[in-house]
Order: sequence, then C-alpha cells, then structure tokens
Amino acid sequence: MKTIYLFRHGKSSWKDAQLSDFDRPLSKRGKQDVPFMGQLLLYMNVKPDLWVSSSAKRAWSTAKRVAAELKVGKENIIKMDRLYHAEPETLLQVIQGLSVTASSVILFGHNPGLTELATLLCDYEFTDIPTSGVVGIQFSNAVNWVDVNFHQGKMIFFESPKNNSSAPE
Repeated sequence: MKTIYLFRHGKSSWKDAQLSDFDRPLSKRGKQDVPFMGQLLLYMNVKPDLWVSSSAKRAWSTAKRVAAELKVGKENIIKMDRLYHAEPETLLQVIQGLSVTASSVILFGHNPGLTELATLLCDYEFTDIPTSGVVGIQFSNAVNWVDVNFHQGKMIFFESPKNNSSAPE
C-alpha cells in the first residue's frame, strides 16, 4: 500500500512586484496557516517517509515549516525544480519514480497541477485545493510507486485552514 499527501504551498505575498513568481515568499497569513496545518497532520498521526517539494520559495518555505512541526529536519526534504507549476502527468512521473522502500510521501506543490492531480488520482472532483490545503490519497493495491496511477486512489482526507474553525485568522 502507498499513501500520497498532496500539500499546496501556503498563501504567498505579492508585496514586491519586482520578484519573479518563483521567488515569491509566504505572506503573513501563509506563515500562520502552514504551522497550523503541520500541527493538524501531527494530530492526525501523518508521518510521511519521503518529503518532496517544488524548489519555488513559497513551496520550499511551506515544506520546511511543516517539517518543523513534525520534527523532521529540512535536510530530509528533496527539492525538485520540475514540480514548479507541473502538469498532473509530470507529477505522476515524479511519484512513480520514488524510492521503492518508502510507503508514504508528502509532496509540496502548486495549483492548478496539484488540484488536477488529486482529481485524476482518486476520481473525486476537487474544484480547488486552497493554499495550505492537503489531500491524503491511499493506493491499497500499489506495491511499488510505479503501480500508482490515475483513477486508482482513495481519498482519505482533505483538510485546509478554511475548513477548520480553530485555524488562525
């Protein structure tokens, strides 16, 4: 069995118009929401074996903050340029190429690709994974990551600060 946690980066800042999209940092709200979601994952006993993040500043920052809440060192997070605004097919290729020994992965990325991937993996119509949102998807018949494919997963949860009344405002 394999489990994937798709985590959309936290809310980003548009304050500095000089910055490229790739270099945009987390906003104040993003910096509040991301640790909250990390604590929620800890409460839910989510302990990914592998950590993979887009190398864009806001995604990398999100991954590091979630890792801190789960007591995982940032050196355990794999940065991948190809996750930046990746299409669902590219994201699936990354997943299928993961280490066979890991049974779960948390992947930090961007919309629209992340929402489209979640929809294709588990046949649940996600309209939008909001910033700091996370979807857990289980593949009960997958022995190796290469066995993970579209339309074979089962959503086990979908959480975001927007659906949690105790989230920071």
